[in-house]
Amino acid sequence: MATEPLRTLFCVGNNQNFFDLPKSEIKPVWEATMEFLTTLKRMDGVDIIGTFDDDAHMVGPSTGWPWTFYVLADVRDQPTVKEACNLLRTIMVGEYALWRYFTIEARMGRELTIRDDV
Repeated sequence: MATEPLRTLFCVGNNQNFFDLPKSEIKPVWEATMEFLTTLKRMDGVDIIGTFDDDAHMVGPSTGWPWTFYVLADVRDQPTVKEACNLLRTIMVGEYALWRYFTIEARMGRELTIRDDV
């Protein structure tokens, strides 16, 4: 990455469509979720710093804060962030795109530097 990357927090929440599924139909959604995370990890210009899963203490649909899970990454540029978010439109669960079950929001900024002189 030639310039400073964008420190990006991908916030992902599952929606009511996910919770409306019978338990027997949840596995394909989780497989698609793993495909999303694996594809994100392998994307050129994305360096994942860490992940955070809030599913143990937050149950039910997540249409905003708090989200279900988070991925913190350094991303090359805004088009790459856009491409990463677009994965929810292109990864399929049967005849539906993954966005039927999840929503995503990306927060972009710069790395916060904690200075010793203040």
